[in-house]
Amino acid sequence: MQVLFVHPDLGIGGAERLVVDAATQLQALGHTVHCFEETRDGTLSVEGYILFAMLRNLWLAACIFLSRSRPAVIFVDQLSVSIPLLRLTGSKILFYCHFPDKLLSKRDSFVKKLYRLPVDFVEEVTTAMADTIVVNSKFTQGVFQDSFRMIKSKPAILYPGIRTEAYDNPVDLDDESVKKLKSNKTMLISFNRFERKKNVELAVKAFAHLRESVKQFESLQLVVGGGYDSRVSENVEYHKELVQLAESLGLKSMTLRRDLAVEDKAAVSAANILFVLSFTESQRTYLLHHGICCLYTPSNEHFGIVPVEAMFARLPVIAVNSGGPTESIVDGVTGFLRPPTEEAFAEAIKKLLGPEAGPSMGRGAFRKKLGEAGRNRTLRTIAVGFSMLLSLSVGTAIAVFLYYAMKFLY
Repeated sequence: MQVLFVHPDLGIGGAERLVVDAATQLQALGHTVHCFEETRDGTLSVEGYILFAMLRNLWLAACIFLSRSRPAVIFVDQLSVSIPLLRLTGSKILFYCHFPDKLLSKRDSFVKKLYRLPVDFVEEVTTAMADTIVVNSKFTQGVFQDSFRMIKSKPAILYPGIRTEAYDNPVDLDDESVKKLKSNKTMLISFNRFERKKNVELAVKAFAHLRESVKQFESLQLVVGGGYDSRVSENVEYHKELVQLAESLGLKSMTLRRDLAVEDKAAVSAANILFVLSFTESQRTYLLHHGICCLYTPSNEHFGIVPVEAMFARLPVIAVNSGGPTESIVDGVTGFLRPPTEEAFAEAIKKLLGPEAGPSMGRGAFRKKLGEAGRNRTLRTIAVGFSMLLSLSVGTAIAVFLYYAMKFLY
């Protein structure tokens, strides 16, 4: 079966990870996958106005139609404007809604509000033209139904998966990127793109708050890693803001970049906060194995793949008690769900540190218990009919994807 993926850009976020993982897994299952994307070589900016993004999407759909490519199923996500054109191919359309685009737009001027009116209308009408619609969480499902009142059918839930094999790899201590990170400190990790909506400052402030009550604070290190693109102004600006915040709180910080060698290894160990820009897979494996917990700071996150990755790696997660993480994390069982305040996060961290906070304490029994519970949760699949499903591995998610695809065809 031929499957075609239409995605606006293959950038650095969870939506992009989902598309790449889904495509590679479908290929592994013997299906032919075609993936068209417009920013492969970086010549087109990842940023831009929605109108230009829609025009690029339509242009891409026209190219697909004119190419006479006739896949059995076309997977569309993020932008739905191309669906009417794609339907002309005779293929079945599966639309994956990460979150309604109309709610992601800032409307800080009258002109912006005015031009968004037809854009929002087009989004709803074209989304409704998909053969089936799936969303990434119960949270997004509720938002979808509130936002698109003309669409009467309830979208199914298909949770994003992870490449489980990538999180069972052993730590490669000989990897040069890992050598940059090696430290004798006890690590707390925070994985997120360098975007303001991810609220990474909450992790920085909560970490600083520990200084008041944890005796061996200097033996701790917060590692903030995530997607970073120097072409994206917000990534650059937000990283600088976080560095300045750390300095204002009296914390020493250091930034590691993929393309720069570390001249002063002692500075890495001396840093209270380590910023890792666009970490490698080897670095991620090292951090997941050596961290004692993962701090996940966004509020009302649509789903949040990071908690799933951390739990699969047996790492307890402390996350904000809203949005998608309330579906993946069981409070007090696989981690903690807390209000987005530095005090609440700091108190949860202290529960994981135990009576001592030092590099020699290893994984305490409580952390191990939470970690094992998190691992088991990510391995389970819960399905209620085919209208609601919890699937936290890519293999199962793709199997469900194929179920929908085959339902179209027969």
